[in-house]
Amino acid sequence: MNLSNHLYVFNQLTSHGELKAGKYYLNELTAWHDVDGYTCYLGYKDLTMSLLFHSRYFFDYSEKATLAEFTELIENIVIEAKTA
Repeated sequence: MNLSNHLYVFNQLTSHGELKAGKYYLNELTAWHDVDGYTCYLGYKDLTMSLLFHSRYFFDYSEKATLAEFTELIENIVIEAKTA
């Protein structure tokens, strides 16, 4: 797991996503942050990834398959950006 890839995707969502009710939406992903900006979140289906201060993170999900799908989606977005 490369945290910088997740932060890159978070930045893409907040830069290019559609803002609705405090969350950014782009394709299948959602991004939002808390009031002070120290905790950021990425959402996908039943999964929420919390990106914490000092490079800590954790996942909350119901279906194990969702984590695998999320990981592949993040990797594909980063690969696409590098080849563009």
